[in-house]
Amino acid sequence: MMMSLPTVCFHWRPEVTQTGLACQVVEIELLRPDRLMFPQDLPALRLPSELDPQKGVILTGRAPIWLYGWLVHACHYTRWVACYDPRLGAVVVSTHHPEVRLGEVLHLQSQGKRARLAAAVMVVGPPHSGKSLLSYVLFQALLPTCPDVYLQRAHWDGEGNWFLEIPDNRQGQVLKQQHRGAQTQEFFPFQAQAILNLRRQKQLVIVDVGGKVDPAKQPILEACTHYLIVSREPHAIPMWHEFCAERGNLQLLGIVHTYLGQGQRVRQELPYLEMALGMPPDAAPPLLVNLFRNLALPTN
Repeated sequence: MMMSLPTVCFHWRPEVTQTGLACQVVEIELLRPDRLMFPQDLPALRLPSELDPQKGVILTGRAPIWLYGWLVHACHYTRWVACYDPRLGAVVVSTHHPEVRLGEVLHLQSQGKRARLAAAVMVVGPPHSGKSLLSYVLFQALLPTCPDVYLQRAHWDGEGNWFLEIPDNRQGQVLKQQHRGAQTQEFFPFQAQAILNLRRQKQLVIVDVGGKVDPAKQPILEACTHYLIVSREPHAIPMWHEFCAERGNLQLLGIVHTYLGQGQRVRQELPYLEMALGMPPDAAPPLLVNLFRNLALPTN
């Protein structure tokens, strides 16, 4: 049921959608400890031998977009191909059979709702305080022990994980501006629904919502459970308490005072964590990682 390669393997399993449609899932597993694979691996890849051309296939797993491009092409001989997005479901991207429509979102019977929703932590604070960077560092630190943690960028500034991973910061700034979006009426309700969908499936959701207190973010407040303030401006902290705790009834996880430089110093641990952290951080603060890890639900 499994095909192994030095950097990636594919797991095949039969599945049924919530509408009773028989299908199959191909799940990608990156094998290296750093979860990397390389374009030169593509020529050696082979699909699982169990793949049935008389059924549709759902592709899932954390992997580079170019691997998904290869998989969609390689699975062209099946009835249809869908790519799984945990915020939405399995989105049909190619079909040769009337049992599904292009753009249809499918849900699997095996992905029933959890008895409890996972926690979702809003990372908030004024602009240029290091929220996106700290969210990413925490996400990376949690992955080895909490593989079902998810980092949701609920902002249109064009700054995804790729921005923090790109080696050339100047190029990253150019691309960020090119991909910068704008707020619409649908944006925050869409993000709130995505967060709820993620909470049904993941152990923990980290939500980066941008640097402004905005009543339009109310749907995000209603979809989350906790908040972490990251601020380089002490005077801005009270407004985030008012927004998250008083308006959103969220539980405070901690306050991180950021500054340009290195080092970290814990000011208090109870009743909530408060610490000073130099930016960019040399590592994720262990106490903060433990707080997030303790929120994660065990895998069902």
